[in-house]
Amino acid sequence: MHKPAAPALFFVGIPFVIVCALAFGQSLPIHPDPEIRAAMAWAFPLNPPPDQHASKPDMHKPLHVPGSTRTYTLADYDDMFGAPDWFPRDHPPMPHIVAHGRKPAWACAYCHLPTGQGRPENAPLAGLPASYIIEQVNAFRSGERVSGRPETAKGMPAEARNVTDGDLKLAAGYFSGLHYKPWTRVIEAATVPKTHVAHWMLVPNADGAREPIGNRIIETSTDMARTELRDTRFGFVAYVPPGSIARGAAIASQGTGAAAACESCHGADLRGTGTIPPLAGRSPTYIVRELILFRTGGRANAAAEPMRQEASHLTLKDMIAVAAYAASRKP
Repeated sequence: MHKPAAPALFFVGIPFVIVCALAFGQSLPIHPDPEIRAAMAWAFPLNPPPDQHASKPDMHKPLHVPGSTRTYTLADYDDMFGAPDWFPRDHPPMPHIVAHGRKPAWACAYCHLPTGQGRPENAPLAGLPASYIIEQVNAFRSGERVSGRPETAKGMPAEARNVTDGDLKLAAGYFSGLHYKPWTRVIEAATVPKTHVAHWMLVPNADGAREPIGNRIIETSTDMARTELRDTRFGFVAYVPPGSIARGAAIASQGTGAAAACESCHGADLRGTGTIPPLAGRSPTYIVRELILFRTGGRANAAAEPMRQEASHLTLKDMIAVAAYAASRKP
């Protein structure tokens, strides 16, 4: 049995909050725009407090995912210094910092997965320019970039300060060399499943009830059990308001009001150009979250200035449309 050193998100609501409380960093201020404040509930999902009366899971129960010959137990990964690697043939050998971390720096693959695909609550790193990844980590180090709410805003600044420049270069090179695969299916829908927050993402309610989508993106796992096992061979579904993709396509190619066309920087089909990151096929929730951070000052390093200007001209509806269109494109 292959034995890594870190947990899946079965316990992320407990140890992650604890380590964040011990770290330091900045958080997103409350924004005066009620539209942006309302979006925080789904763009920045926040776990409820742990249920103190919930039964404890079996730490030694063998765990499997479809198609993998590997076996793990929860006891195999009870910290953030590793991650289950169900399909090692799906990616090149991971540098030590990615696979296991180097204390006190955590394993990059714990959150961003061995494939670099990430999940809606964190960044998809696969295929990003290495220089861009390094730039963003340095922005977290300096406090010029934050992640969002106080409860979640401290993890990456702490990681950025703990990782060495040498390991950062290795990690950036590794993730940059990976091919990002589309694993979020975008669906326009007037009604969506009612959801609650668990594991730092939206999860459909067990009763199957639905509600109007309103001015939101509802992105959730297609198989929550496999998500929590950190399986990298399935994906997510993102419901977006009807008409969003066409509206986003127009903004991407032509701009809107004072906002420039997204393609003027991010390239045709939003696949990125040079050191400017690709957006095509990536989590629409993540894209909206970053646009909100640009708009509210959560991304304040010098290189972010053009995007701060761009986001200041976009309404939340515009942000949702651009994110829906970008996520629907082939990487």
